[in-house]
Amino acid sequence: VLVLDDQIRVIGEIPTKLPSINMPTFDWDHWQTILVNALVLAMLGSIDALLTSVIADSLTREESNANKELIGQGIGNIASGLFGGLPGAGATMGTVVNIQAGAQTALSGMIRVLILVLVIIGIADLIAAIPIAVLSGIALSVGLNIIDWSFLRRVHHVSPKSAVILYGVIGLTVFVDLIIAVSIGVFVANLLTIDRLTKIQSDGVKAIRDGDEKELTRGEQTILNDANGKILIFSLGGPLFFGLAKAISRQRTVLSDHQVLVMDFTDVPVIGVSSSLAIEQMVYDDLATGKPVYFVGMVDSVRERMGRLGLLENIPVDRIYTERRACLESASAYLKQKVNL
Repeated sequence: VLVLDDQIRVIGEIPTKLPSINMPTFDWDHWQTILVNALVLAMLGSIDALLTSVIADSLTREESNANKELIGQGIGNIASGLFGGLPGAGATMGTVVNIQAGAQTALSGMIRVLILVLVIIGIADLIAAIPIAVLSGIALSVGLNIIDWSFLRRVHHVSPKSAVILYGVIGLTVFVDLIIAVSIGVFVANLLTIDRLTKIQSDGVKAIRDGDEKELTRGEQTILNDANGKILIFSLGGPLFFGLAKAISRQRTVLSDHQVLVMDFTDVPVIGVSSSLAIEQMVYDDLATGKPVYFVGMVDSVRERMGRLGLLENIPVDRIYTERRACLESASAYLKQKVNL
């Protein structure tokens, strides 16, 4: 088949003049559109830049500074916008080509840009005649090299859920839209991560009423055994985010048959709002029935959260401890005093 010259799509004329700076003008009626588009482009650009960093780290076996990459990208996009340019992100293909050509430092990227500028200014007429099909072939070749084919063959064995997300994002990218694909992929992946973390950390939320628990010391086990189930330790383990509020509420079903409640925050580095509210309801339920509540092992962040809720105002200072053994001894003394009365 013969193809005439006028049927071949080429790059076409390339402007060789340096762009002039144009200060932006804002119309208040367009602010909503500007902000929405800016947030979408920022999210997409950040994800693209971070993915490029991951690929570069994998190829070079070195670790890049992701924050530095994002800051540089932001500054570059601001400057580009002032000169009428379009927003950009991490150039994955350009990065891969650079690394495959033997580049070892970030200086290679600057040299690449400098050569590109010189080529456009010096031989723009020659470049204008290059068929777009040639660029498509180069892009296709580099794109195929970026794909981790060995992982694609194994992903359904490693994690069926991850495979569904991966293929779903690929399909949405090809047939719908890249922004929608990335947004849905990130959202679903975050939901699965939260669900997985919730299941793991839910095991750390438990009610202890006897001395058979292995995590207790021998002295603590003795105190609980002597109390005959009257002292209940509500043990909270790990960071308490909103996903654990349900697990905390579920444990409330075992909180009726006791006389003293000990809230153990020993292994809790941080606590979320939803979990705090679930704990607050639990504590107030016991206080409303006249049962004393003890707090033990609160770090500064947890103490601050409890203080902001106003919960510490209802807990006497002599019932707040840093060590679990001392807290249990105080609770045991309370029970003995109550019996003597």
